[in-house]
Amino acid sequence: MERRRAAGLGVAPRKPLLRTAVLAAVAVLSATGLTTATAQQAVADTGVPNGDVIANLWSWNWASVASECTGNLDPAGYGAVWVAPPAESLKHPSGVWWDVYQPYSYKLNSRFGTQAEFAAMISTCHAAGIKVYTDAVVNHTAAQTGTGYDGTVIGDKYDPPMYDRGEYNVDVCDRDIANWSDLWEVQHCELLDLPDLDTSDAGVRGKLAGYLNSQLALGVDGFRVDAAKHIPAGELADVVARLNNTTSGARPYVFHEVFPGEPPSPGDYFGSGDVLDFTFGDKLKSAFQGDIASLSSFGNGLLPAANSVSFVTNHDTERNGRHLTYKDGATAVLANVFQLAYKHTTPTVYAGFQFSNSEAAPPNSGGFVTDTDCGNGWYCLNRDQAVTGMVAFHNAVGAAAVANWQSPTSNVIGFGRGSAGFVAINNSGGAYTGTFTTGMANGSYCNVITACANQVTVSGGQATVTVPAKSAVAFHTGGGTQNPDQVSASYTVQAETSWGQNVFVVGNVPQLGSWNPANAVPLTTNSSTYPRWHGSGTLPANTNIEYKFVIKQDGQPVIWETGANRTYRTGGTGAVTIDGGTFRR
Repeated sequence: MERRRAAGLGVAPRKPLLRTAVLAAVAVLSATGLTTATAQQAVADTGVPNGDVIANLWSWNWASVASECTGNLDPAGYGAVWVAPPAESLKHPSGVWWDVYQPYSYKLNSRFGTQAEFAAMISTCHAAGIKVYTDAVVNHTAAQTGTGYDGTVIGDKYDPPMYDRGEYNVDVCDRDIANWSDLWEVQHCELLDLPDLDTSDAGVRGKLAGYLNSQLALGVDGFRVDAAKHIPAGELADVVARLNNTTSGARPYVFHEVFPGEPPSPGDYFGSGDVLDFTFGDKLKSAFQGDIASLSSFGNGLLPAANSVSFVTNHDTERNGRHLTYKDGATAVLANVFQLAYKHTTPTVYAGFQFSNSEAAPPNSGGFVTDTDCGNGWYCLNRDQAVTGMVAFHNAVGAAAVANWQSPTSNVIGFGRGSAGFVAINNSGGAYTGTFTTGMANGSYCNVITACANQVTVSGGQATVTVPAKSAVAFHTGGGTQNPDQVSASYTVQAETSWGQNVFVVGNVPQLGSWNPANAVPLTTNSSTYPRWHGSGTLPANTNIEYKFVIKQDGQPVIWETGANRTYRTGGTGAVTIDGGTFRR
């Protein structure tokens, strides 16, 4: 809970499961919008590999999140969804967005749906290969008395059902934070009148861990910790250490909200999780409202990439004017294009609801959030073609370094990601035509910004492109490439697998992962073709290929085929079809 947000308060590569799952009480995407299923619905993973991009579907109800996982996030290659706090909270009589940051109980019946709907959403998203992170409100409880969304009544703010008065810091500081340069005040006094929990008390830390563990038991994969800077770093680290593993067997992914500029330092929290980088969004707003040529030095002053999560905007900063918002139109979309194109850290894409009053609640009925209807009260940036195209770009270029930076004129830039991809961004009011050095192999590439409606030709490593006003051109290897140095390839193999297992092909060339199973080419199946698995990609022309099929499952050793490596020699042109017969165990 960033401290400037609550004016008016009155006193913040998962591998796909390539099998069909039948889940109760999930949401499905209809032709006219998102509707809640009343019967069991079959959902299936699309087979698109899921990367690390986080979709921040803020204030969406659980049915709508479930639909988005299967209908849009998985097909686009998102890796995780970050959702609003799932606990019961204050039900504000006037209808505001921030009541969900005032916990009334740790029951998981909220304005976004019931615990059963929450659990069904997680299962649906997991079946699509999407991890689920929730907002964790653990610094405080509710400032305002009244009735919660599950009927809990609180008459004294220091007497919710979870805690006694002695479990708060009220006896050491019974007032709001006055001196924001005083670390002790920041971490022991009250933020916006919200009762500050005494996290020096091991019992309090145990209750907080218990609340988060109740979510992990339902399948949650991690947490964004709200108002983390108001909890001493060592005490928060102890809460995180008490967390159970996720249902997949991994440690939960934790990232903290630590507002910069005042103590404590964001770096104090690196020991227990990553930290959201507010400066990332600051720099993007400055550049995209000025001259994006200044982004040549973009990385200076940011949090370390290995310890941070980036964002263009969030629910706080879109309301207080700190960052770009949906109201900035194409400018904000381009900032997201840059975020996804630039090599730095784990990116997030924010999709919330439209508002004219910064206090307003999301579309609701009696306080309970209604199904997301994109374009009718909601702004679904995560579905924008430029954004989904860049999610695929981000996944394809991986860790390749930024290269061939160019700024041929003001508000126009271009840069590559090694030899794996290239993007040109035009933040000006008129179209720009120019020749860029791409660093990519000769060939014809799909422009992912337009869903391949047009292609880009690279010759001698250069490409001449026209970039429309307030738009971009982006392309990468494997994204609809016709390359004279490569041939297209398709793979099939028959493999009996267990639930959660997936089949891949790996080999001696970069296109097959250079024998690294983490970079292998995924194959897909479905209920009508199983146990036949199939996939596609490219291979170098006129090359001797060695390869094997492997089976992978999260948290388990890779199962390699037995016997000698399979071999194949590609020709100079045309397509290659490799039928692997039966997986050799």
